[in-house]
Amino acid sequence: MSCVINKNSSVEDVFDKFADMVYRIALLRTGRKNDAEDVVQEVFMRYIDNKEKIESAKIENITHEEYIKAWLIKVTINCSKSLVTSSWFKKTVTDDDIISSVASEDTAEKSEVYYAVQALPMKYRTAIHLYYYEGYSTQEIASITGEKETTIRSHLHRARELLRKEFGIKDVQG
Repeated sequence: MSCVINKNSSVEDVFDKFADMVYRIALLRTGRKNDAEDVVQEVFMRYIDNKEKIESAKIENITHEEYIKAWLIKVTINCSKSLVTSSWFKKTVTDDDIISSVASEDTAEKSEVYYAVQALPMKYRTAIHLYYYEGYSTQEIASITGEKETTIRSHLHRARELLRKEFGIKDVQG
């Protein structure tokens, strides 16, 4: 669906437009389909609870739709982090479970690069996903994640280095 989101948009419109993105980020961070679905539900419940605040927010230099998208990404990251760092999750899931679960998902991106990105540490996967898949700049990612822009650039650089090593690509300097 390609509707434009504005202050008068319904929760259903926002869900239809952004649920897939929220799910992809949640799956990327949790590694399990059921956990990602739980995160999606939690994120949109929080959106419903905060809809009035979000609509009345004073926004400069971005559209209301961009603001909602950034808000949803930040809440998705936070909800995923809370789940992944919970003692219940740590006792029931190993890193190998996460990687194999994500790798077995029915996605269109079943390439070696996809699997290599999934094997990266979470902080690098998040930076890669937001930069390459969602199209955010390093400054925007820093704003969304609460990290410094230099930290995001460092995460991207290190992730690229790990991927180069994985594929045996030598660093090409101008």
